[in-house]
Amino acid sequence: MKARVNHGAIVGVAEHGNSAVLITVGPSGELLDRRRIDLTQNLPTHPYHHEGSWAIGRYANSAWAKKISLPDAIALVERVHAAAAKGASQSLENLASGVSAQIKAIAIRVCPPLPKTTEERIRDTRAANVADSIMYREALAHAAEARGWAVRWYDRESVFERAEAAGGGKDIESILSAMGKSIGPPWQAIHKLAAAAALAALA
Repeated sequence: MKARVNHGAIVGVAEHGNSAVLITVGPSGELLDRRRIDLTQNLPTHPYHHEGSWAIGRYANSAWAKKISLPDAIALVERVHAAAAKGASQSLENLASGVSAQIKAIAIRVCPPLPKTTEERIRDTRAANVADSIMYREALAHAAEARGWAVRWYDRESVFERAEAAGGGKDIESILSAMGKSIGPPWQAIHKLAAAAALAALA
């Protein structure tokens, strides 16, 4: 892959719940770092979708539902937001300290719009289904911006095609396969997605 002049390293993110895989590539598309991070500890991971839903009676008949008031659910969401922000900041600090190249940007899956308030997000079924994931993505985006990194938003449906175009049309599967062999397992679908996001952001 041809080097991009004046570009530093780029981090690709693929989130899963309150954790995420980070793949960092250099300006020539070389793999610099692979790591998994957890943004929160000892807190519920899906406070919008779980506790928020239980608070308004959604899924109330499910065996896993627990009784919680709406004010308590809203307060829990805010605690998880704060913990995610702290976890994202520390995780990116650790990454920046562990990579020799200067990181310039981070690629994160695009976030659809949500209602403005926490209560509105809880009451809206569609929003409640995605708000937790968006919370973690936005925490990483804000932490990256605080470090002066550019945030590149990617569409999961098109990111592999964009990564292939960034590589000059070379088969993206071959590129990702070679990258995985260079570092060894684990190299799963989530790692490939994060790597493709980073490569696409090089363009």
